Amino acid sequence: MGLIKETNAQYYAGEQVQVGNGTATNTIIWPSSMTPLIWDSAATNITSIDNFKVYVDNVEQTKAVLPANGYSLASTTTAGAVTQTIVLTSAVNIPSTSVISVRLIQKSIWDNYGSYSYTSLVDIVNNFIVAYVGMDKIIPRAKRSDVVFHAKRGLQEFSYDTLKSVNSQELTVPPSLSLPIPQDYVNYVQLSRVDASGVKHIIYPTTLTSNPTQPLIQDASGQPTQGSFGNNLESLQSITDARWAKNNNFDITGQLTSSQINNFASVDNFDWWKMAYGQRYGLEPEVSQKNGWFTINEREGKFSFSSGLANNLIILEYISDGLAYDMDTKIPKMAEEALYMHIAYSILSTKSNVQEYIVQRFKKDRRAQLRNAKIRLSNIKLEEFTQVMRGKSKWIKH
Repeated sequence: MGLIKETNAQYYAGEQVQVGNGTATNTIIWPSSMTPLIWDSAATNITSIDNFKVYVDNVEQTKAVLPANGYSLASTTTAGAVTQTIVLTSAVNIPSTSVISVRLIQKSIWDNYGSYSYTSLVDIVNNFIVAYVGMDKIIPRAKRSDVVFHAKRGLQEFSYDTLKSVNSQELTVPPSLSLPIPQDYVNYVQLSRVDASGVKHIIYPTTLTSNPTQPLIQDASGQPTQGSFGNNLESLQSITDARWAKNNNFDITGQLTSSQINNFASVDNFDWWKMAYGQRYGLEPEVSQKNGWFTINEREGKFSFSSGLANNLIILEYISDGLAYDMDTKIPKMAEEALYMHIAYSILSTKSNVQEYIVQRFKKDRRAQLRNAKIRLSNIKLEEFTQVMRGKSKWIKH
């Protein structure tokens, strides 16, 4: 039996269709393989929480918070499986010639795409217990909770350097020059400034300044002052942060201002050759760029940016651990076997009375499968590699 359980309409349009039953009440069962439905039961109108709409012959239907004409969403759980049903109640009978459709809104349709390349963490756990745990198998007994724990730990470790788990946010740097760290943030990958053409320019971290974690308030003799509970008092804003926010990037980068450039309009001017023709010696590559810098303010839980980045559009790329939300607990099928080997090795290495050669065997299998997963997920194509390398052997003429 094939693994694809969705029709083309369910996958591409995010739509479940059925005909009316000739009565005023019609029930539509939502396929569990599709993006789960979300319904704001407290509002009679569509809100930002709702991710679907209901239509009869392409006419949008109203919601029903209380028993009345309209539609409502119900969920039932049987043996761990959740079934969602939409109940549509009409003032008149819906004939069997009418078409009832439940459609995801556009953003939720995107969530439905590309799902075949992943498998869920629940399926990983179930498959592992079936294939590796039981009588006459390498692991005679294992608690499901232990398998779930090692599966989640494996997903976390794989997310850092193996899986394609880089999230990205498009943000505008406010006048305060700081942005909060994302809720599911583990580590940053790259921060970039986006110019008017949509091209990224990398923003680098800097060691020119730092964000003090304890900006203490001192008395006249320099001693930190304490509050009524005996704790050191801290200033709301760091003086270092305030000074860095007011700095002029031109004073650091050596970049010429417009007036300086106008003064060097003539090549007969010695200063033009000295300053404007790339012959300024002693500049440090770390600071000789105009993309700006950032620091991580651990005290406030924010990214802090240099003054030249105010009101600029940036892209923040960061790593999560894959466990922040239920929808994230999915594993690329190319790394499925590596996760099985990780779970098996983790369980065997922590069990008593397991022969060491078996532990070492699964340790090697885990390492080999993890290497295979990295190669597969790196997605290197020979044609793309060749295109990048073209022109690398050209002679540079002086």
